[in-house]
Amino acid sequence: MPAHTRLADELSALRAHYAVHMPADIAAAMKRADAALAASDLVGSALAAGEFAPDFALPGVDGVPMRLSRALADGPVILSFYRGGWCPYCNLELRAYQALAGRMADAGVRLIAISPELPDHTAATVRDGGLAFDVVSDVGSEVARAYGVAFDLADELRPLYTRLGHALPDRNGADWVLPVPATYVVAPSGEIVLASIDTDYRSRLEPADAIDAAAAAAPGWRRAA
Repeated sequence: MPAHTRLADELSALRAHYAVHMPADIAAAMKRADAALAASDLVGSALAAGEFAPDFALPGVDGVPMRLSRALADGPVILSFYRGGWCPYCNLELRAYQALAGRMADAGVRLIAISPELPDHTAATVRDGGLAFDVVSDVGSEVARAYGVAFDLADELRPLYTRLGHALPDRNGADWVLPVPATYVVAPSGEIVLASIDTDYRSRLEPADAIDAAAAAAPGWRRAA
């Protein structure tokens, strides 16, 4: 994705594509599940700006645990919860961040992308996307639960996901739990300064906005020229 392209435009184009090409029965089931999730209190009960981010240690693609508190010692951190490498909307978001890798480095901002997928699948996402930031595996969704962004996929969707090749227990080694798309910007103190949570998996915060918020939260961490 070119650095000048807005993620929202890419997501909108993909959404339009699936509106035409998604089988009608799957589209209808997803619409019902989307409405039920939107009507839940998930967004209201998730961690919000002004609260402190729970610490965690999750394995990266090299198997070495990535600890949030250790990353925060070096500067502000963006946490991006995504569904998995099988999700095309997630891949657009991850690649949009990769396109801004230089901007993050210059601002002294670190990105940690989190999904419930097994490390082998996470490694494939990193390889296929050419990602140079931290991507970690939250198997069992314990961290997503701690942040309040985890939910159980609707029963109606489970056989349809399997039909599409996305049987979550196979990819996640656990259950049918997913995170909603969520972006947290965390200051070095551990305080959440921006929280963007959306039950619509086709909507994401613009990476540039997250980077700007992180840089503003800790300007003293900017990389020296």
